[in-house]
Parts: sequence; C-alpha cells; structure tokens
Amino acid sequence: MNTQAVKPVNQTLRITILRLSFLAVLPLMLFSRSAWMDPEWMFDILEVMGIFFVIFAVLGRFWSILYIGGHKNRTVMQDGPYSICRHPLYLFSTIGVLGLGMMLGSIVLTVLLGLLTFVILSVTARKEEQFLRAEFGDSYKTYEQRVPRIWPDISLFHTRNYVEFSVAHLKGNFFDALVFLAFIPLAELMEWVKEENLIATFLIY
Repeated sequence: MNTQAVKPVNQTLRITILRLSFLAVLPLMLFSRSAWMDPEWMFDILEVMGIFFVIFAVLGRFWSILYIGGHKNRTVMQDGPYSICRHPLYLFSTIGVLGLGMMLGSIVLTVLLGLLTFVILSVTARKEEQFLRAEFGDSYKTYEQRVPRIWPDISLFHTRNYVEFSVAHLKGNFFDALVFLAFIPLAELMEWVKEENLIATFLIY
C-alpha cells in the first residue's frame, strides 16, 4: 500500500463532530427531568456512579497519555493500556460521557450519549487504523489481530518497568481532562435549574 496516499486522521474534524453531536443532544439533557428523583436515593446512586465514571475516565486518559504521548503515529505502542485495547483514549472518553448521563440521572441519556460517542470514536478508530496499517505493515496487523479495538481484554495486560513520556503531551491532556471534569458542575447546574422549576421539563428514565 502506498503510505503517501493514506494520511493520519484529522483529529480536529473528530472533535468538531463530537461537539456538534453534544449540542444536538443538549436540549434533551436540559429539558428532561430524571424519573428516578422519587425515591431520591435512586438518583443519588446514579449521580455518585456518574462522578466515579468521570474521575475514572480522567485518570484513564492520563494513564494512556503516559504511554502514547510523543509516540503517536511513530511506533506501535503495545504496553500498559495499549496492551488491553488499541484505542484506550477512546475507551476512557466513552466512559466519561457515560458518567455525564448517569449524573443527569437518566438511563436513556446514559445509553444515548455513550452509544453516540462510541460510534463516532469507533469510526475514527477504523480510519486511524488504515493509516497505521500502511505505516507499520505487519507489525500493526499482528497487533490488531491480538488486541481488541476499544472494548478491553484485561487478561492481555502487560507493561514495561519504565515508561518514557512527553511532558508537553501530558499538559495537553490536562486541558482535555478539564472538559470531562466540567461535566460534574454542568450536571449539578442542570439539576439545580430543574429542581427550582426554572424551565419546563418532561420526565425521562
């Protein structure tokens, strides 16, 4: 395959599509009220689980960047999080979005947001792999035959004792992490607006 004909995926386009998808779902998030508010303890359980998912996602993204930062599209990373799935950053991003749906107290929103994110990132991953196959040949083909794309296989985990990471890439991931952490106050703000009946809402499970 001619590697010159296969270019790396335009990540700006991926981010734009995710943002537009979020804006499309935003009215549903804003004007719906969790049907699990009564009894309130059910909503509280979902909310706590959602916060846990978001924090887990942020930590997972940092873990992934420690391994791939500075090495992306330069080598076939197969250690740490990349030993259990080929796109751990996409895995943890999906987990973070699932957390937002849980914090809103809605199973429907959790599934909708998670599925939408997973589909977009899966399509992106497939396109990225076209470049990686062209760039690394059999090395990547062997890797993808052994390791799942996004859904992890924990039994495959392995890592080296030492990892060289890029401080610049780690800083960049810090700002990405702020987006996920912003889900927490965003969900709290939406909950307050609905509890105060500042907008008309409908019930959603």
